[in-house]
Amino acid sequence: MKKFEFSEKSNNLFKAILSLKTMPEAEKFFRDLCTAEELRAMTERWEIVLLLKQDLPYREIAEKLKVSTTTVARVAFWLNNGMGGYKIAIDRSKTESHHRNSSSTGKELR
Repeated sequence: MKKFEFSEKSNNLFKAILSLKTMPEAEKFFRDLCTAEELRAMTERWEIVLLLKQDLPYREIAEKLKVSTTTVARVAFWLNNGMGGYKIAIDRSKTESHHRNSSSTGKELR
């Protein structure tokens, strides 16, 4: 697999993401950008991060989310040894959670 490197192209994507202002806008953008399976995988990883931050054991997280402990360990590795992106998002989501628009939870992906 080819190594990913940040570039002007990736920055264009990040700028587009940063331009989104509401939860419905984000849902529409990511649904157009990603396959349903890609969205499920990213959502699953984020849920793992949130549970890891609650100091739940890997096995408990794996059972709760119906994923392997290897998947939990991989996410934990990036949470603890990555570039700090998960931690930035966690910190900001805590402080901004009450300002967010509510999600259209329960929409089926196709």
